[in-house]
Amino acid sequence: MPEPVSPALKAVSDAVLAVASRLSVDEVLQQLVNCARELVEARYAALGIPDGAGGFRRFLVAGMSDELIAAMGPLPRTHGMLGAMLHTDGAYLTDDIHDDPRFRGWWPRAHPDMRSFLGVPIVAPDEGVIGAFYLTEKETAPTFDDHDRELIELLASHAAIAITNARLYERSRELSMLSERNRLSLELHDVVSQKLFSLNLAAEAAATLLDRGPDEARPQLERVRDLAREALAELRSLIFGLRPAELERDGLEGVLRKEANMLQRVHGVTVRVDTDGAPPAVEPACAAEILRIVEEALHNAMRHANAHTVTVRLHGAEHTLHVEVTDDGIGFDPTDPELRSRHLGLTSMEERARELGGTLTFSTPPGSGTVVSLEVPVDGA
Repeated sequence: MPEPVSPALKAVSDAVLAVASRLSVDEVLQQLVNCARELVEARYAALGIPDGAGGFRRFLVAGMSDELIAAMGPLPRTHGMLGAMLHTDGAYLTDDIHDDPRFRGWWPRAHPDMRSFLGVPIVAPDEGVIGAFYLTEKETAPTFDDHDRELIELLASHAAIAITNARLYERSRELSMLSERNRLSLELHDVVSQKLFSLNLAAEAAATLLDRGPDEARPQLERVRDLAREALAELRSLIFGLRPAELERDGLEGVLRKEANMLQRVHGVTVRVDTDGAPPAVEPACAAEILRIVEEALHNAMRHANAHTVTVRLHGAEHTLHVEVTDDGIGFDPTDPELRSRHLGLTSMEERARELGGTLTFSTPPGSGTVVSLEVPVDGA
């Protein structure tokens, strides 16, 4: 009978599987910090990745509620014991962190008191220290011991590989996206710009013919309308061309989760994607239009609503998909004609929803955030 797998080896295995599953860097880090906390039975655990400028690029925790994290305010700086673990290649154990002279500086009023402490740097080949594990408050003993240290050191050695691989994967995705955007810019120049040039000439001709009378100008005005429709069709085709591979591979939910991760990194706003069970499958062409509506709602929340948290919720029955984008921003009046004239995205979202045979509604009391609700009939994928 085979021997049972130790918790340490299972934790390492989970970290490797996380990378093999192509999780984002944040997902890999969160899995690692959760594993570290469980391995040594710590009440609190954290994993910090420095930004090289005195702060943390990422600082993930386990054992704290969202309310507690929010109450503590901004991320800590790389000073005190947090910084000490980033300038050593060895672990550090203490019964009472308060006794160490390096225990000074950042300590918000809402921060829970901590005594027993285990710090372990994460060292990557050719890079040196790229982060550190911080474990506090051993729950089953007065303090951490050498066995705990060995477990976290083992995890840290694999964490270095996991973090490096996850970074490389995200970088490869960014390069792929850049390549796609370069392709799009070339196609925009070669195809759409020609349409728009013809459209401009037709519009100038129509303006000239209007002086002779409506009947003279009518053929050119019809030409303007046809060219505008063709240009719009070309644009939509090119935009969809950026999405089908990801949509077919990852589905609407998967693409939205990646979009949420990207927006969090760029804007520093919390973006969540929630589902109720398994949302109904959506074929790629329909999913691309839904994605554009959601992206416009996210754009509005980031740029205009001053939101701190945005949630995208997917749910529905077999033949109907419901999508809600909720933010905690300043809200707006969707019937305001002046706002409509300045932000054509609202009208564009409604037109896309109608083309899908769906409905789009806005619930947004001024000062109370916004809920954008989309309901679309789907036939499955």
